[in-house]
Amino acid sequence: MTDDPESPGFDRRMLEALVCPQTHAVLSYDAARQELISKAAHLAFPIRDGIPVMLIDEARPLDD
Repeated sequence: MTDDPESPGFDRRMLEALVCPQTHAVLSYDAARQELISKAAHLAFPIRDGIPVMLIDEARPLDD
């Protein structure tokens, strides 16, 4: 991880390999909140210290 605020908190190439653990849908990256978003499951998975936490119990429900 770098100290550059414009730099993503994790390697964006991971998005190609990661899917939602609940729906297996594609994820999008929210740089401002440091989260991976599953629109299909209406969940946001946190990224902590550059590592996505892909546990459903750790996900935040999205407000629509």
